[in-house]
Amino acid sequence: MRSRPALSVLALLAFAPAVAGVLEDDRADVMYHRYDGGGVTIDGPSVLVRKKFEEKYAVSAAYYVDMVSSASIDVVTTASPYTEQRDEYGLDFEYLRGKITYRAGFANSEENDYEANTARVSISQDMFGDLTTVSLAFARGWDTVRRRGDDTFEDRVDRRVYGVDVSQVATKDLVLGLSWETVTEEGFLNNPYRSVRYLDAGSALGYAYEPERYPRTRTGNAVSVRGRYFLPYRAALQGAYRFYTDTWGIRGHTGEVSYTHPWRDKWIFDVRYRYYSQNAADFYSDLFPRQDFQNFLARDKELATMTSHSLGASASYAFRVPWLRFFQKSTLTFKYDHILFGYDDFRDLRVTGVEPGTEPLYDFDANVIQLFFSGWF
Repeated sequence: MRSRPALSVLALLAFAPAVAGVLEDDRADVMYHRYDGGGVTIDGPSVLVRKKFEEKYAVSAAYYVDMVSSASIDVVTTASPYTEQRDEYGLDFEYLRGKITYRAGFANSEENDYEANTARVSISQDMFGDLTTVSLAFARGWDTVRRRGDDTFEDRVDRRVYGVDVSQVATKDLVLGLSWETVTEEGFLNNPYRSVRYLDAGSALGYAYEPERYPRTRTGNAVSVRGRYFLPYRAALQGAYRFYTDTWGIRGHTGEVSYTHPWRDKWIFDVRYRYYSQNAADFYSDLFPRQDFQNFLARDKELATMTSHSLGASASYAFRVPWLRFFQKSTLTFKYDHILFGYDDFRDLRVTGVEPGTEPLYDFDANVIQLFFSGWF
């Protein structure tokens, strides 16, 4: 089972800035994605097909695969490297009535020790002369957590996601947006394989391990603002800021800027930068003073004090496929991001022979690529 960031479930909502009053065109997408960093490799294909009917109904079907090979620092210091595969299926329906768009969908994903199910609904409406779009969204998730090699272990996670988004055309060149999201979770919220370490004079390393223990509830809130400014030569500047806080004591800040530039009639280029920082959870520590030091214990680096910097670029080329005449237009897009992660209170236990708590701080970089074909029909 992989670590799941606090708000990763929001991706299941497909709750991007909405455009009500019109349904997107019919299209098909085929993508290959790959993440490689910190001893973890994740890659696989994805397929999405979307079709509308009578200009007021639409259905979308998606299939997504993650093939994981992990020898991360958590794994190599407390367990054995592993491989697994996650398969996700999704189905969504849309109904357009006047200036209101209704959406409903369901997604299921499975791996050998985790099953996730999510149902989602949303409504979007254009108002004030189509200059303002307001969207409301809700998702309900129910997951089953298991542990490899232990048939007696099984637990549940119940999750609810609420979202509000407002998009506003401020001028003919500027579009602004404001979003608010809340996630509530209840159940087994930690990783059943991860351990914390504590000082132990009787151990050769100077420390020993015990299983993590997390609270069984968590509520997170996030607010974000964004803007897009269209330049006279068809290019655009984008910027966004997001603030996150939760009941585990984490405060996160995300800032993003990007520039999009079309070239001639067939190329679109994009460059972007993203910064993220957070403080540690209230019950996190790299090294506890003793066993059972407190009720809740965590040493997940995702809950540590950290920063990340991401620099990326993409290129998209539009063309026609002669032997696929049912596609009115097609694009081929390549995206690449390089991410640097740094931790202020998570140490590299691969370094031994030093006093516990003085190991070097951990950092790593990762590369993410996406290559996908899109065809409109």
